[in-house]
Parts: sequence; C-alpha cells; structure tokens
Amino acid sequence: MSFCTNVFSPLGIHLHHCFVGSVVSAVCVSSKAFSLYSSRFLECDAWRSFNVSKLNGFRNDFSGRQGRRRVAFAASEGSSSGSDLEDYGHSRKRKVVEHICLLKANRELSEEEENDMLDYLYTSQYQMGGIVAISLGRLSEKNPDGYTHAVYLRFQRQEDLAKFYKNSFYLGVLKDHVMPYCHGLIYVDYESEVEDDILPIFRKGEEFNYGLEFVLLISVVETGYGGPVDDALATLAKLPMKFPSLIVQVTQGSNFNNSDTEYTHGAVIRFRSIEAFEIFVGSSEYKDMWKSKFQPITQKSLAVHFSVDPVGTEIM
Repeated sequence: MSFCTNVFSPLGIHLHHCFVGSVVSAVCVSSKAFSLYSSRFLECDAWRSFNVSKLNGFRNDFSGRQGRRRVAFAASEGSSSGSDLEDYGHSRKRKVVEHICLLKANRELSEEEENDMLDYLYTSQYQMGGIVAISLGRLSEKNPDGYTHAVYLRFQRQEDLAKFYKNSFYLGVLKDHVMPYCHGLIYVDYESEVEDDILPIFRKGEEFNYGLEFVLLISVVETGYGGPVDDALATLAKLPMKFPSLIVQVTQGSNFNNSDTEYTHGAVIRFRSIEAFEIFVGSSEYKDMWKSKFQPITQKSLAVHFSVDPVGTEIM
C-alpha cells in the first residue's frame, strides 16, 4: 500500500516522500538521562566479576552537576586506515547484555506522575545487582507507534537480566509506578561486546557524561538472516573507529526476548553530541551504509534518540 507522509529515515534524516511498503518510524527524545554511579560496594563487586584491570579516569563518586558541554569534532570522518580497523576487530572485548524498553504513557499523564515513574525506574538500579548502566527519558515528539518514554539498561550477563525481570522490587515499580501511567510497552534484549576496560564497560568517564543516546530497532526479512544481517551489524560495530570524533560507543545484536518479537535486532549508539549525530546522518558514509547493508534486509525499523546530561549530586 502506498501513501504520502513526512517521516525520518532510520537515523533521523527527514524525508518528504511517498512510500511503498514498510516505513521507518523515528522519534526524538529530549530528556533526563543518566550513567550509573553506584555505591563503592556494588562497583567493587562488579569489578571482581568483570576482572577489569585498567583504572585510569575511574570515579566512584558523584561529580557535581555540570552544564552541557560541546565537543570539538571534525566535519569529515571515515579516514581510519585499514590496519586501524583490523586492530579494532582484534582488541580485547567483554560481553554485555543490553535491555531496551519503550513505554506508551497515558495521554493525561501529569508532570508529577511522570517524575514519579522515572524516579522509581532510575533508582531501581540501587535495589538490585547486575545493572551496569542506565539512561531513560521522555520522547519529545509524537511517533506513529505511540511510544512516549525510553529506558535503556546494561547488564553484566543474561542471568542478571533474567533476575531483573523477576525481581520483586522491579515488579513492584512496574505495578505501582509505571503501568498505572502507561498502557503499553515493548522490550528488546540483546548481547553484544564492548572494549574490555572499565570505562567503556560501565559507560563511565567524561565521554559518557554527556552526548546523545541513539537506539535503533529493526525487523529483518526472512532472507536477511545469517550472513546479510551479521554483515550489517558488523558494519555498525566498526563505526567508533571510523568516526572517533562523532561516536563514543556502539553495541548491536539479535533480540533474544521471546515475549517481544516485533523487532529482531537492536543497536545503541552513543554520539558525542547532537551536532555529531547530525553530521553523521548527513554523511555519505551513513547513507551508503543504510542503502547497501540495511535497506535490503529490513522489513521495518524504529529509531529514537535522547540527549544525555551529566549527573550531579541530585538524583532526579
């Protein structure tokens, strides 16, 4: 079925076209977002679990609220040599588990109710183990699927995520502080790899204090499974090396959540700033990547992104 509309391409390029078949939905998010600054006990426990040895730049206290910073970056990227990309592919990696939740809040949701919901979701990290990082926020624009809020969590292992779903405190948060204000949600969970160092694993350090969090969900056509989608995801994994002044980190993987199968794969990209994001989506490298790697195998997709502000001594 064909129709005309104003939509965004998967990474935010505004299109005015008539579309045939599947359409990509995209949403902008402007919200509070957070990196995990847990207690010394939890950090030491996680440290032993991951067996990470590099401590440069690690901080275990709240840094004080800072204003939004701007990052200097080049307008043109993609100049990394082949040897650099090869070294990146062979660097030490650590597996992590990414959890994405999109919520549909009730239309009559008040600011007080919204703050209550987000506060309880954010502070859930202090009531259970295994959570490595968290960010969440309210979508600033309407989207065809009706999602209004996004929650992103990182776990050490799939076992930790399984315990999270069954945790009595978390179930209580859903029952008393989320579902009374929402009428729908979706989960996407996948396993990925990051550099085997404390800062990228725990998403700590100055690079992760601010920027833009981008989440991409896709549903792959049957013929895209195996080699084609693996090749597309591998291309995403190399983006930080190709665009080091624009992108801090990328994770990607196959959705293993059996209760939500609408999307088969997910990815999270941390950009250094909204300006970096805009430069990337406007680049020929991005357009060529989407056209050659993703478009032929994607049945539908959903993209959201939200700004990340430094966390200070106040907890929401």
